[in-house]
Amino acid sequence: MLTETAMATSERLSPIPYVFVVGCPRSGTTLLQRMLDNHPELAVANDSHFIPRSISGAAVGRDPPLNPALFERVRNYRRFHKLGLSDDAVREAAAGAGTYSEFVSALYTQFGKAQGKRLAGEKTPDYVRHLPVLHALFPWVRTVHIIRDGRDVALSVLQWATRERKGPRGPAKLELWRDEPVAACALWWTWQVGAGRRDGSKLGPSHYQEVLYEDLVARPEEALRRIADFLELANAPEMLAYHAGKRRHRPGLSAKKAWLPPTPGLRDWCSAMAERDLELFEALAGNLLSELGYGRGAPTISPEIAEVAERCRTRWQGEMARRDVNGRLKR
Repeated sequence: MLTETAMATSERLSPIPYVFVVGCPRSGTTLLQRMLDNHPELAVANDSHFIPRSISGAAVGRDPPLNPALFERVRNYRRFHKLGLSDDAVREAAAGAGTYSEFVSALYTQFGKAQGKRLAGEKTPDYVRHLPVLHALFPWVRTVHIIRDGRDVALSVLQWATRERKGPRGPAKLELWRDEPVAACALWWTWQVGAGRRDGSKLGPSHYQEVLYEDLVARPEEALRRIADFLELANAPEMLAYHAGKRRHRPGLSAKKAWLPPTPGLRDWCSAMAERDLELFEALAGNLLSELGYGRGAPTISPEIAEVAERCRTRWQGEMARRDVNGRLKR
């Protein structure tokens, strides 16, 4: 039988965090997180954001030593509470850690324990832009990148980005949004998805897998079986029952807040996207749409829209040049 010290060492060396679920926001990351979190062996935290942010500016491949300042930066990060860990659990995780990666591993071990699961991971969409940092810290981790047709993402973002009282979100923070919000969505989607595909391809098929949102909602059992195989987990029917006992039936709730089962057709750019918006989106993101197997909707791109698209691309590049290493606008 392992001694308590040996058991603690074993836990620190276990492959946790086990999985990251990433993708452009409004692409179904929460749906996939809920499915995987309902697996009997896997707990997946929701939108804590803190892992790359807490060591902002550190070189890729560097694992900073855990010191009191870094500990406090993590503990006081504004979304860290999403892990739901007690202060005692956080301090216990820090007590046996010498480096940042060991601390994070211990935190997710604690998170998994609290859910009665042996494995644990994280869903934060924006991690799609931080794969080199994350995989350098945790070489064993597996990343699932969920991708959705960018035109449907844009329809969702146009409502979500300014809908709530939290201020502008996503591409609505851009100056470009004020004049051409659809162009801002197209370039933002291309930036997020492109970064994930570029960096994910370097990790190899044992550490990175893509899943199309449309496949997940149209054929969820088949898609989840492939993901379970990638994660080397048993294909558990509980994943499809993530919504059982949680459905809400109040009028006006979004699919997410209503805890709907997998539901195709929640957005349909074919019927809901204005002709000019469709043409402009495809002028800016059409190559990536085609690369992913999504058919085009605009028969041609007019010279007028091509000119607008080029101006928008130039403005986007200017704004991105003013951003810091985490992609946030400099003040």
